[in-house]
Amino acid sequence: MKVLYFAWLRERLNRASDEVSPPPDVRTLADLVAWLRSQDDALDHAMANPAIFKLSRDARIVPWDTPLAGAREVAILPPMTGG
Repeated sequence: MKVLYFAWLRERLNRASDEVSPPPDVRTLADLVAWLRSQDDALDHAMANPAIFKLSRDARIVPWDTPLAGAREVAILPPMTGG
């Protein structure tokens, strides 16, 4: 599965995406984010306040408790400012 990072999160991580194979106990998008953060100190630090982020599953914004099964792509979207 591909995990995409956008805006300032992508800049902080210095990458736009990762290919991951989460373990079977990762069942929801919230589980995925928790697992990703446990694997990557930079991501953990950047997502210190996870409630501010939106998640997308296969190009649709969805709640954090959305099942992960069958997802091809998950995007982590930080809050954005306009100007």
